[in-house]
Order: sequence, then C-alpha cells, then structure tokens
Amino acid sequence: MQATTRDLNLLNIQKKVQNNERLTKSDGVSLMNCNDLLFLGGLARYIKNKKTKNHVYFNVNRHINLTNVCVSRCKFCAFSCNKNDPDAYTMTVEEAVKTALDAPKDITELHIVSGLHPDKPFHYYVEVIKSLREKLPSVHLKAFTAVEINYFSKISGMCVEEVLKILKDAGVDSLPGGGAEIFNPKVRNEVCPKKATAEEWLNVIRTAHKLGLKSNATMLYGHIETLEDRIDHLIKIRELQDETGGFQTFIPLPFHPENTKLSHIKKPTGIENLKMIATSRLMLDNFDHIKAYWIMIEPKVAQFSLDFGADDIDGTVTEEKITHAAGAKTDKFIEKNELINLIKEMGRVPIERDTLYNVVRLYE
Repeated sequence: MQATTRDLNLLNIQKKVQNNERLTKSDGVSLMNCNDLLFLGGLARYIKNKKTKNHVYFNVNRHINLTNVCVSRCKFCAFSCNKNDPDAYTMTVEEAVKTALDAPKDITELHIVSGLHPDKPFHYYVEVIKSLREKLPSVHLKAFTAVEINYFSKISGMCVEEVLKILKDAGVDSLPGGGAEIFNPKVRNEVCPKKATAEEWLNVIRTAHKLGLKSNATMLYGHIETLEDRIDHLIKIRELQDETGGFQTFIPLPFHPENTKLSHIKKPTGIENLKMIATSRLMLDNFDHIKAYWIMIEPKVAQFSLDFGADDIDGTVTEEKITHAAGAKTDKFIEKNELINLIKEMGRVPIERDTLYNVVRLYE
C-alpha cells in the first residue's frame, strides 16, 4: 500500500492511516479530490481488512413503504405524492402485514420507511408494528427514519423519547439511517426545507441509541452540496458515534435525479461512488461497517466497491420503490445466490447476517 503520487497531503494521510491517527476535514477533502484510485482503494481496503478481514456481509430482507403521501415533498425525491395525486397510496395495517407475509420464508429483517402522511395518526404506525410483531415474532423490525420519528413526535404531541419508547415496546428493534441527507443547513433549507433539521435528526438518533436501539447512518450526495459539506457530514456522524457507539453501518447514497425537481443534475458516476465509499471508510474510523447499497450504485459497482472499503452489500431487498421512482434501472429484488456469487467473484467470503451483524451463515 504505497502512494503512487507526489502529493504530500496524500502521503501524510497514508502515514496517519497506518498509525491509526484520525483524519481531519482537510484530509477528507484531499481524499475526495484524489484521482489515484489504486491508492485510494488500497488505503480503504487496508482499513476494511483490519476491521472485518476478508468477510463481506449481506442479509435476506424486505422493504415495506407504507405510504408515498408526504408533507415534505423534498426536491430530490421522486417517490412522494400529495394525498390526492393519482399515484398516491397508503397501506392499511392488514395490507402491510400481507406484504410482509409474502416475503421470502428465510427473511430476517423488515425495512420499513414511508412518507410523512398529513392525516395518519401516530397510533396507525404503532398498530402496524404490533401487528407485524405478532405475525412475524422472529423477524427484526428496522422501522422509521429519524425524520419519521421527529414527525411522529410533532403529530402526537409527545417528546421524541416517549415516541421511541412506545415504538420499542410495540416491536421496533432498530432504526434505518435515512433522512440524514446532507447536514449543511443552507443545503438542507434549499432541497428539503420541510424535513427535520440536522440537529433534530441527530437528536432522534442520539435518543434512540441511549434507549438501546441501534441505527444506521446515511448521506445523500451528488446534488447541490460541496465536497466540504460531505466531509462535514461524515465528521458529525463520527462525533455522534464517539458519543453513543450506536451506529451499525454507514451507507453513502448517490442522488438519482430523474423525475425530481433537480432533474437537471447529472447523477454521480461510478468512479465518484467508489471514491465516496473509500473516503467514508477512511473518515469513519469508529465504524466497523460501510455498506455499498447495490440498488443505488448498481450491482457491479457495488461488487467493485468491495475493493474500496465496503464490507456489506445490503440484502435481497424485495421491491424497492423510492430509488426506482427516481429512475434507478436496477432490479427491485436480487436472489440470495446472486449476492453470494457477487461477493465470491471478488475473492471475499460471504456472510449472511442478521440486522445486528450476528452471523446467520458463513459461505466458505
């Protein structure tokens, strides 16, 4: 692992990584500007191998989006609708349960995220969770982003902690990482002004972690943010992980512009996606796992990202809707054997995991 460039900044970053020193904001920007992909991939791979050896994780999961009706109508979102739009839908509790029961029999996780419906009360979401827990007692319920939790607090008149306690008692096991977008307030005010602020998102996650609920973390990149905004975002995530230790994995999410109010912006390239994954691995020194979300970066790029610091390729998913509304051309579902083959083709050892990274099965 040697730098092939005379860039002193990159050589200094390499020394820091080898000496287990924390990288700074300027280091992160230098990594994002680095065009020496072999150097960048090698450095990120070095850290990944120290943390999770030659293993790559995946799970058998199913996505459920209860409604696409949303009061936020963020500029980067092609999924959301107003309640009177012809494409608007909202599942009943019974429909949500039927959707879950139609999932593969070896499923270990339900991933549940939705729009912010203007009329549905908090009680509706609690009943969904209770019903899913009753019908699928052994399946992990990863449900509701920090943005949704913040919204439930507002519509119920309860504090965030009380909302989380009620959902935890109903059966929520952990939180997904969505809704973080970009923490920069100016960018957030431009692209998602009706959504929870960065401070509100971080507060919900902090509270969840203190209650024993693990979560993921995300960042939506490639729209109007700067490289500095991306690194600032990673540092805030890193700081919260220092404080709570409750994050499981970080998932960088490239913006898909089709059918959004930002459709004039080109989506990030495969190279940019690899650089973002590698930089995330190097900046987030207190995260064990970095996920390459195959739905958003395409399976082959996700596969190649395993040489750029990623150690998780997500799961079978089963009917992803949000990214496909924005023009994603990937399948909405992938067979478990295909995930296993993608991992093995890169010379890695596939590990089927549960949501908490307990080993379900190791595929030698």
